[in-house]
Amino acid sequence: MGWFRRFLPSLLLLGLLGLLVSFPLSAADSQCVWTGIEKVVAIGDLHGDYDHFVKILRGTRLVDGDLHWTGDKTHLVQMGDIMDRGDEARKILGLLRKLETEAAAAGGQIHVILGNHEEMNITGFVFNFQDYVTVPQFVSFLPDKYRRDKEKEFGKKNGGRGDINAFWEALMKEQEAKDVYTENFNLLYGRWLTDQSAVIKINDVVFVHGGINEFYSKMKLEEINALYHDEFKKSFRGDIFRPKILFAEDGPLWNRDLAAQADEAQIDQILANLGAKHIIVAHTPVLVWENMSRFGGKVWIVDTGISSVYGGHLSALIIEGEHFAVWGKE
Repeated sequence: MGWFRRFLPSLLLLGLLGLLVSFPLSAADSQCVWTGIEKVVAIGDLHGDYDHFVKILRGTRLVDGDLHWTGDKTHLVQMGDIMDRGDEARKILGLLRKLETEAAAAGGQIHVILGNHEEMNITGFVFNFQDYVTVPQFVSFLPDKYRRDKEKEFGKKNGGRGDINAFWEALMKEQEAKDVYTENFNLLYGRWLTDQSAVIKINDVVFVHGGINEFYSKMKLEEINALYHDEFKKSFRGDIFRPKILFAEDGPLWNRDLAAQADEAQIDQILANLGAKHIIVAHTPVLVWENMSRFGGKVWIVDTGISSVYGGHLSALIIEGEHFAVWGKE
């Protein structure tokens, strides 16, 4: 309950925002298991680096030069943490929404796995962490009129000769501006993101942003996703509640055990419980190609520091049948 106590003020704030963001969340597509898929491409944490995302999509031949889907029936799994640290999360989200429609028309599919940074932006908790939201990201998700009004306000001060970046940085610390950001982010992308899954299974491979411990591995994937969907709905309705899975330190969006601590016997038990042969995680950066695979490929870690903030180590995991290959490996 450490997370709950730390973020209770923000949870109360989110309840108030729920009264403003009055749209009802539709029931999310309950499907989170697919079989008979010939090709899967998994891409790890992007953290606002649109250009590197585009390079990976082109390099893996999922899009053409005009960024239209060319992946046919491929399933693209973006493993979460689109948001924060970098500047262009909104452009990434916009591209994913476009490709979602194009891929479906071609018989493929886009899966956007929820990451802990998506969770933090949806709930507004992200402002409890210093330097997660960059100024360009903050400005990009503000309503157009609000942004223009603030730019006019800046222009009237000192004839507009001050530091506009410092102006936005100061504004980001004001509660009203945080509320406006969170409300508009959710109007633009929050509903869509909260309809995504936290964990999916394609063929005999499970995909999750952080990890799954033995407790969660005993649950059906549909139950895990339903918990997230239910608690996001409560948040948007303005309910005050004690979260069971949001911000859970051992939960699927935050757990790092599979990437760092779990031994092979634990992994074997988790995979057996899930009815899977492999599990793909992100969240925990590995900057050495050889460290992406653990225990003979039972676990793959696809957060290789794709964002330039982490050095720009571009990669994608390509799965075709039982063959796993790393695109971008030198």
